[in-house]
Amino acid sequence: EYSCEYGSLKFYALCGFGGVLSCGLTHTGVVPLDLVKCRMQVDPQKYKSIFNGFSVTIKEDGVRGLAKGWAPTFIGYSMQGLCKFGFYEVFKILYGNMLGEENAYLWRTSLYLAASASAEFFADIALAPMEAAKVRIQTQPGYANTLRQALPKMFAEEGIWAFYKGVAPLWMR
Repeated sequence: EYSCEYGSLKFYALCGFGGVLSCGLTHTGVVPLDLVKCRMQVDPQKYKSIFNGFSVTIKEDGVRGLAKGWAPTFIGYSMQGLCKFGFYEVFKILYGNMLGEENAYLWRTSLYLAASASAEFFADIALAPMEAAKVRIQTQPGYANTLRQALPKMFAEEGIWAFYKGVAPLWMR
């Protein structure tokens, strides 16, 4: 009757895969808008509005310039989606089992909130390194044009901390 058993490894894998598709693909699809938004935040004098930001970017980098940061966006948000959707189900079942069937039902809203927060904790840790690389690629001209250039450079300059400076703000969000 079902494609897989609730709580099975296949169930968690399918939930995680759904997260990869829904987060990775959607965030990658809006990279041009995200790029302009980030540049507006970093240099509001140069990028005065969304439309101006698109225009300036295309003039300076061509249409391909609008795709800067697509790889770390796709990888990072795919990893975040995998953890967010997969771990949410793991924690929902784990916490539900800890509470017992009746209490899990009575406290379901709190249970869902706790499962969601727990999943997001790990999802943001998975996202942070790629988000850090994406922001550097998009907002620091000449720093790096690709993920392969950005990662070793960031590590050489700041060590592992370069990839996790943004995790606390992600948690606050």
